[in-house]
Amino acid sequence: MVSSRRNAGVGGGARVLHRRPRTRERNVKNDPFDFTGKVALVTGGSRGMGRQMVLAFAQRGADVVITSRKLDSCEKVAAEVRAMGRRALPYACNVARWEELDGLVDAAYAAFGKIDILVCNAGSSPIAPSSVETSEQLFDRVISLNFKGPFRLNALVGSRMVKGDGGCIINVSSVGALRPRPQIIPYAGAKAGLNAMTVGFAFEFGPKVRVNTISPGRFLTDIADAWPEEHKKNATAALKRSGQPEEIVTAALYLASDASSFTTGSNIQVDGGIA
Repeated sequence: MVSSRRNAGVGGGARVLHRRPRTRERNVKNDPFDFTGKVALVTGGSRGMGRQMVLAFAQRGADVVITSRKLDSCEKVAAEVRAMGRRALPYACNVARWEELDGLVDAAYAAFGKIDILVCNAGSSPIAPSSVETSEQLFDRVISLNFKGPFRLNALVGSRMVKGDGGCIINVSSVGALRPRPQIIPYAGAKAGLNAMTVGFAFEFGPKVRVNTISPGRFLTDIADAWPEEHKKNATAALKRSGQPEEIVTAALYLASDASSFTTGSNIQVDGGIA
């Protein structure tokens, strides 16, 4: 407790003014977005929206597992996390490859002993000229990265969370699953499957684990570099623009925190008001 001794003025004596505690423990208890002591694993965490989520969790006290296909990219973000005084595990993993995910989860538990927050963010939306020109190789790659991999990772981590102290899972989907365009039918189908999977896992792993989805609209990540300028402007959206990567962060923090303690199996759209 903090006390302040002051002169009493005319009486010449001293009085003690008792103030409310301002300890870190009190602040943590009252701040649902303080993740001190938590461990977050973010796939696709080396760039774009994934990197922003990694840094946001670290800024709020979490230790972080950063994974993508390129280890050097993960290490760069890990250095940023460590500069904040948090621990980081960079790990190279192709989420589309089922067998690599077991190693990722084992490495995370070996390093930190637990995972409290899983964010399945890695994804890709290659565009085919038409449905009939979509190759089997492209189709399989899209399904593996956007649906098969997240399914396996949800299963591996969620089952361990249930046996431990619980946790939360956030699957990053897309508004493309709700309004599919002809050029991205495989991607839209994979993300629609991800949405359904999220609801199923919410029931399988509840009540100890909450599982939710974020559906972003158009965001100006490195993927957007190949977009036409008109596409980037996103003029048909209610907000008349595309999102910046950091604008996805608050939705992730909400779903990872106790502020969303009664939210599971839900899908939050962060899309600027799509038409």
